[in-house]
Amino acid sequence: WLETVGVTNTHNIDDELEMTTVCHRPEGLDQLEAQTNFTKQELQILYRGFKNECPSGVVDEETFKHIYAQFFPHGDASMYAHYLFNAFDTTNNGSIKFKDFVMGLSILLRGTLREKLEWTFHLYDINRDGYINREEMTEIVRAIYDMMGKFTYPALKGDVPQQHVDAFFQKMDKNKDGVVTLEEFIIACQEDETMMNSMQLFENVM
Repeated sequence: WLETVGVTNTHNIDDELEMTTVCHRPEGLDQLEAQTNFTKQELQILYRGFKNECPSGVVDEETFKHIYAQFFPHGDASMYAHYLFNAFDTTNNGSIKFKDFVMGLSILLRGTLREKLEWTFHLYDINRDGYINREEMTEIVRAIYDMMGKFTYPALKGDVPQQHVDAFFQKMDKNKDGVVTLEEFIIACQEDETMMNSMQLFENVM
């Protein structure tokens, strides 16, 4: 995805920002620079690439899935892309604007450890009730396995995704109430580097 949008032509970006249709016009570059960990030049590059892929200034879910699928030819990325799309779509309106994209990207690439873990938690919290249950975690883990494909996991025996979820929950659900809170999630990931790397697998596929 990043390679797809990461082009280098920054000519007349400010003019183009002003000419973008009002309903989809992103925040000004100065404002986005203040709100993210990107420089103005980096934002210009990202915006040019974003517009090349999405001339309307917004990305719908099907477009997002199509772009994402190109990076995983040996697997099925559709479900993972669905959950990732929802995590970027913070307003839950079925589309990702440039601001949504760079705000999420800023956290994933340059955020603090806690910011990254909070973002990851919200990815796993599919129904957005503030907790992760076993069903939600299982859906995300299965989606990751589907996306990575048989070439990555050629000899899976048994229900490995479920085994991973069981192991995660045993470590995370400290009070054994059947759900994982944000604080339980952050503490468990900070205590176990291997688990944190597993939970943040999506970072490697951005």
